[in-house]
Amino acid sequence: MKKSPKILFAVNHRLGRSPGQRFRFEQYLQALSEAGFSYDISPLLPTPQDDAVFYAAGNYIGKLRIMLNSLWIRLYDWWRIKQYDIVFLYREAHFTRLTIFEKLFKWSGVKMIVDFDDAIWLPVVSEGNKMFTWLKNARKIDEIIRRSDLVIVGNTYLADYARRFNPCVAIIPTTLDTTTFYPENPRFAQARAMYKKSNQAVVIGWTGSFSTIEHFEYGIPALLEIKKKYGEKVRFKLIGDSRYKHAALSIQGVAWHPDTELEELGEIDIGIMPLPDNEWTRGKCGFKGLTYMSLAIPAVLAPVGINKDIIRDGENGFLAATTDEWVEKLSLLIENEALRKQIGEAGKQTVWEFYSQKSQKERYVQLFENLLSHQ
Repeated sequence: MKKSPKILFAVNHRLGRSPGQRFRFEQYLQALSEAGFSYDISPLLPTPQDDAVFYAAGNYIGKLRIMLNSLWIRLYDWWRIKQYDIVFLYREAHFTRLTIFEKLFKWSGVKMIVDFDDAIWLPVVSEGNKMFTWLKNARKIDEIIRRSDLVIVGNTYLADYARRFNPCVAIIPTTLDTTTFYPENPRFAQARAMYKKSNQAVVIGWTGSFSTIEHFEYGIPALLEIKKKYGEKVRFKLIGDSRYKHAALSIQGVAWHPDTELEELGEIDIGIMPLPDNEWTRGKCGFKGLTYMSLAIPAVLAPVGINKDIIRDGENGFLAATTDEWVEKLSLLIENEALRKQIGEAGKQTVWEFYSQKSQKERYVQLFENLLSHQ
């Protein structure tokens, strides 16, 4: 292997912007550096202003500017690709139906890795870009998988799909950085203590983004039953979109931001992850549940996809499919503080042992080293 191999991360977002990027590869950058790798990050949306234009409705002139600039960014990456040993794609090289950049990278002789953590072969387009659906081609991931030297995915469901096109597939679960996501983190612990000092209600919480709030709403029938059963003894919290409201549950959403995430999570006593059971959700990597568990917040998850592997029902969390099951298992936790602590601690141990950055980083780095040793 070369003395100082170099990686180009050709991705959509700048560092720290995308939760997917943050937990799929960004938290391993230090480990790669310590192993002797150097790297550059090449995002297609390099500024907050680009994000605001790209994901909002309208402003088609601004979106055209972003499109042209993104094409220039990838052309520049191709021009300099000989500087690198590996090009790493998170999902794709470009956010349109184009696969020309993957082809150019491969023709240049560089090793190519693609990583994905959702069933991205299904057509999903953000609300702000519905009119540009014709620019998307979800099944282009099939070609990207074929052309890649290594495919990294977050669970067995995604791996089974990827192996239809390429035998070189590795599973690295989506992981938490437990040097940040741990119960004794002062930011989390202080927020928790301050909230509980002034409010004794049991808080049932959900964290996500505006694009996944539809999944939260699958849990509303059960939450309404819980509200009816316990009244002011319970409270509900939604992290992810400050515009979201639900009058009957007295929910006013709060925005997700990495600088306040731990403080917001500090108010939650029980974390939930309701989901429908479909092809898209079976590809999810359980990140919401893992976030709660890493902080010793007892979690109740829908038994969909990897959630069934993460949770041992009644030991390190709970699984709930029907409204009756959700009400039953939430009630157990609401009424028993000792059980909340017991389940929360067991959940934390599960994350730290199997789903932490620390537990996976050596294997993650080894995948990069093995790729270059087989040249």
